Amino acid sequence: MLTLKSVHTYYGNIHALRGVSLHVNQGEIVTLIGANGAGKTTALKTISGITPASRGSITFEGRDVTRAAAEEIVRAGISHVPEGRKVFSTLSLKDNLEMGGFIRGDKKEVQADMDRFKEKFPILADRWNQMAGTLSGGEQQVLAITRALMAKPRLLILDEPSMGLSPLLVKKTFKIIKELREEGTTILLIEQNARAALHIADRGYVLETGKIVLQGKCRMLLEHEEVKRAYLGKGYREVWED
Repeated sequence: MLTLKSVHTYYGNIHALRGVSLHVNQGEIVTLIGANGAGKTTALKTISGITPASRGSITFEGRDVTRAAAEEIVRAGISHVPEGRKVFSTLSLKDNLEMGGFIRGDKKEVQADMDRFKEKFPILADRWNQMAGTLSGGEQQVLAITRALMAKPRLLILDEPSMGLSPLLVKKTFKIIKELREEGTTILLIEQNARAALHIADRGYVLETGKIVLQGKCRMLLEHEEVKRAYLGKGYREVWED
């Protein structure tokens, strides 16, 4: 579905991505893990057209989107939930979801999806006309993911969805991610909690200083000594392992 080949991205003179190659197959959850500053967020921004690649190629469902603008990427079928949620804080939940579906022409279908998400996530229905900026962090995360889904993406990109959330809300967030995959949405995930990401994903890539240094099925990565040493910690259970 998505393929990056030898992608290089710069921030001014900073060489942030150094020949990154990866792929995401339809129906997978793929996670990208690495230390802060490794280039994970840059990779997602490059895919979604926010920070264009300087060299290399990006294809989505056989179409070259390397030089496509961010709006074209959304129309092609990729939605990006950025780090920090970034909802429209002065707009209501209803207005946020309408903004998410702005590229779609059929108002009846948009309304039907809004009604479906209200049923799926009761917190949205309970605060339908409330300003998004007054929601808790976990509620804003649900809203941000739902707003992205309003564009009917075939690939959903998630950047640090559990950041700043309580353990209970982390558990709920990962439950939502697994349910989305079960419903047919392909997902590319960056997550500060590498253990959690590797538990729900199919495959993973390890990024260090802008380069992919390791890749494989998540079961293998969970047992890899270097991954355990650098990213997983040791000797504890997490909320999703109950």
